[in-house]
Amino acid sequence: MSEIVLITGGSRSGKSDFAQQYAEQRSGEKIYLATCPPAADDELAERISRHREQRQGKNWQTIEEQTELSTALAQASSSAVMLIDCLTLWVSNLLLAGGDGWAMITEDRIAELSSRMLAVCRRRSAQTIMVSGEVGCGVVPENDLARRYRDLVGRCNQIVAAEADEVYLVSCGIPFRIKG
Repeated sequence: MSEIVLITGGSRSGKSDFAQQYAEQRSGEKIYLATCPPAADDELAERISRHREQRQGKNWQTIEEQTELSTALAQASSSAVMLIDCLTLWVSNLLLAGGDGWAMITEDRIAELSSRMLAVCRRRSAQTIMVSGEVGCGVVPENDLARRYRDLVGRCNQIVAAEADEVYLVSCGIPFRIKG
């Protein structure tokens, strides 16, 4: 049974950098499972490029999968340390995949998909590290889509944190171990 680590924090808190450093301290093969969709603008393209450069020459294999995390995890090497960056984008991708039917993605559905993903992680022999944004610390969003997104990410984070062996909260680039 594999160890699961959740690393969360606000936007630009340093959670992805910490997650990569944490993973790189483990020996063996490493897989970066990127959930970001193809870059829609120059700024996002630059972010993706920076993330790739940070892993270059450090024994990382990259898998890109926006919605089917359980499938990607099941097909990847079970003995490689897995870094999923990030659950926040995964939830966004699932929410927006329905187009105008986005209201069909419920907290129960996110709970089901999160639990399925965690079950696959537990069958792996190596550690799985997940990054997710903490989106519920701000003001209540003014529109239904943004509130639904916040609630779905919050539900996903709760389920993953409950199952995780370790949970870190990163603030101002400083990781705080809050579980494990």
